[in-house]
Amino acid sequence: QVQLVESGGGLVQAGGSLRLSCAASGRIFSSYTMGWFRQAPGKEREFVAAIWWSGGNLYYADSVKGRFTISRDNAKSTLYLQMNSMNPEDTAVYHCAGRTTLLLSARLNEYEYWGQGTQVTVSS
Repeated sequence: QVQLVESGGGLVQAGGSLRLSCAASGRIFSSYTMGWFRQAPGKEREFVAAIWWSGGNLYYADSVKGRFTISRDNAKSTLYLQMNSMNPEDTAVYHCAGRTTLLLSARLNEYEYWGQGTQVTVSS
């Protein structure tokens, strides 16, 4: 079992930056493929980014490619999402997720563990 707790959300102006963190506890974090997803009001939860257990392989949604960067520190059991050049369309609750299978995935139902989420609001 893995417990995931997100932090770092808040209010930012368009063009600004935020860095989200996801602290993991429980089983060995370093063996998990991790991802970030987001859910805007009235919309379905969508994939943002994923990272391999070693950090060597990355995968991004087209909507955030070139603006967001996913990373991890296995020694600290922490996942990160650096968000730059943000726009109001990035407003959502951001969730981190983990899966025991090594392959990267953008599919929600392939992630076994989820955090409660952190709110990110981008004002225009």
